[in-house]
Amino acid sequence: MKKAMILILVALTASCSILKKQSADTQEEGLIITRKYAGEYLDHRQTGPENYDGPNLLWIKTTMEDEYGKISAYGRRCDFVPGERLYLRRNFYSPGIVSGYWVYYIENDSGVSYRATDIQHDRAVYIMTWFD
Repeated sequence: MKKAMILILVALTASCSILKKQSADTQEEGLIITRKYAGEYLDHRQTGPENYDGPNLLWIKTTMEDEYGKISAYGRRCDFVPGERLYLRRNFYSPGIVSGYWVYYIENDSGVSYRATDIQHDRAVYIMTWFD
């Protein structure tokens, strides 16, 4: 009787470990895209605030302007070099236990990045829709 109980316990433990491994594989299949190619940098335009409270905006033009339009980001000057590859990146910040939010950036491979605006004014779309 003891041998039968030990066999059942070993079989139960083995089956639970297999189930846990399968659920971990399922989670990996649903990885979230956090970086997306946005084209090669062509040019930019900088606009100052409309009043003293407003932000300085960069309007960044890339080779994928037909898909994204001009990408708007916060900044006074742009240090991107014409021809370099640009990417849209998003980071998830969770200041509390329950909630969190995404922050979007436009960056190159050299570490230069600017925070993108949540609404892309050129096309009047939310930047989060580019990652859906």
